[in-house]
Amino acid sequence: MSFETCKDVWVFIECFNGQPKSVGLELLGQGRKLALGLKQKLCAVVIGKETEEAVKAAGEYGADKIYVVQGDEYEHYSADAYGHVFLELCKKYDPNTILVGATANGRDLGSKIAVSLRTGLTADCTALSVDEATGNVVWERPAFGGNLYAQILCSETRPQMGTCRPGAFKKPEKTPDNRPVVIEEEIKTPEHEIRTKVIDFLNACEDTDLRLDEAEIIVSGGRGMKSGENFAILKELADVLCGTVGCSRAAVDAGWMPQSRQVGQTGSTVAPKIYFACGISGAVQHVAGMSESGTIIAINKDETAPIFEVADYCIVGDVFEIIPALVKELKAKKQG
Repeated sequence: MSFETCKDVWVFIECFNGQPKSVGLELLGQGRKLALGLKQKLCAVVIGKETEEAVKAAGEYGADKIYVVQGDEYEHYSADAYGHVFLELCKKYDPNTILVGATANGRDLGSKIAVSLRTGLTADCTALSVDEATGNVVWERPAFGGNLYAQILCSETRPQMGTCRPGAFKKPEKTPDNRPVVIEEEIKTPEHEIRTKVIDFLNACEDTDLRLDEAEIIVSGGRGMKSGENFAILKELADVLCGTVGCSRAAVDAGWMPQSRQVGQTGSTVAPKIYFACGISGAVQHVAGMSESGTIIAINKDETAPIFEVADYCIVGDVFEIIPALVKELKAKKQG
């Protein structure tokens, strides 16, 4: 793609059953920041069989333009179909920068686009900015187990591309009065070119709790919980608060909790309104996954635990005494 003609910041709005996933809407906020730095437009890309809800949401969260491709062949994600659409759009409109959510599908799509366009792709970004002197996006991501942060530039090719984990950024404020330009493109993908087909969806595990990246309140436990059975008291607190339970890597490694509940660099990145860290020491890789939470409440016996350095409220004490007392008080207030 050409440096002279490329323009605009694109955000892929991933959908499931016609509904936009949160990560695309979160990235519209970061996309706006980059668009202002580059003095360009913020554009959303929506692909699917039913696109109305996603188009509406993209407009409400600030997109200036929305490119829409609709068709039966796009009901479910496939690298062949979605990749074909995205590449055709890129050839026609020549974007400067592309943001994609680091979901299973997003990682797949991002790498396919980058390879096809012979450009770079920075994965799992946690901060984005613009070097105004060069027009390069500065992609920041954890490196060496979260002990360092790398800043990566794509200075020789366009478009610049990066993926960001769900929950790494907060959604921007809604702008209900926004009136984006909606551009509908007719791009068909022949059935014989789509080499995979979705037969059915199965739950990965018997996990009926609220998804970590969708929860406004998360109650997480670590090595200090001592056993998997003790996570029951965290579940009780989460239920009272209409939240969900998370955990540190230590709890997963010990076999106490499933990996789907892990918060951290090797688990989920979350940014709930309230995050409880119970019996969690505060390893760098865990903090990298929850430091953007609105309010962080840490409970730990060790007053020197690193988790207290990022917490808004620090409680030094026994989690097995504090959590039941907190649950009792919250239930009394609800009943009263």
